[in-house]
Amino acid sequence: MIRGLIGVVHLPAMPGDPSPRAQSFTQVHAHALRDAIVLAKGGVDALIIENYGSVPFVKGTSTERLPAHQVATLALVAQAVRAATSLPTGVNCLRNDALSAMGIAAALGLDFIRVNVHCGAYLTDQGVIEGEAHRTLRERQALDATQVQILADVLVKHAHPLVPLTPEEATRDTLERGLADGLIVTGPATGAPVDRALLERVVQAAQHAPVYLGSGVNLENAAAFAPLCDGAIVGTHFKVDGRIAAPVDLARVRRLVKILQGHWREPTHRKLARAQKSRR
Repeated sequence: MIRGLIGVVHLPAMPGDPSPRAQSFTQVHAHALRDAIVLAKGGVDALIIENYGSVPFVKGTSTERLPAHQVATLALVAQAVRAATSLPTGVNCLRNDALSAMGIAAALGLDFIRVNVHCGAYLTDQGVIEGEAHRTLRERQALDATQVQILADVLVKHAHPLVPLTPEEATRDTLERGLADGLIVTGPATGAPVDRALLERVVQAAQHAPVYLGSGVNLENAAAFAPLCDGAIVGTHFKVDGRIAAPVDLARVRRLVKILQGHWREPTHRKLARAQKSRR
């Protein structure tokens, strides 16, 4: 199980993206590798690569997969990042291309993928996105990649379920019917803090399943949130001045790593071992 701080490597806009700041493939690769090395030097526990600069995102579902060049770039960057840092590494194919992410992870022996909509149907800025848990799980089985963990969002940011769901219902569906390996809880938007009451409800419903913070972690709230979760995915806060388009700031990474040392919730197996020992 992945534990601790997961640093985000945001790929900038690349060829084919409409952004006026699009970079060449060589520049995208260099940008990502630089950020990954700084994150590793700062002490994060794992890394996740995502095509954040490729807005507006395609749905990533069965009728609209990621463009081939984006998948190839994510794979090449992930391979280079893993070789340069030796950290557990994952990939997120935005907006929701879990099959491409699983293919990359299986081919490279990565550790996990992130899936924004794993179960159910959500109204998003890309339109209606339906989860493809049935395809993702079978793809993992077919590729003999059962070591790749699926970390799935619950009531993900920038989205609304088509049918109202309580946090408890969404959590149970994602774990029991979607067979996700871990859950991610976010605020309403990129960089927005998680609602503590929502996090507590998801953690309670998830029982012993891993739960991660997915947005808005910063120096002010990290120590208070960490005892409830197994880790956090941090991108925006690690950038210079907290600007998402800026490079990663080594000092900011080190400060947050230092604050969170020893604050994550105790793993279930350690709790059970401690309980057994106390009964002897």
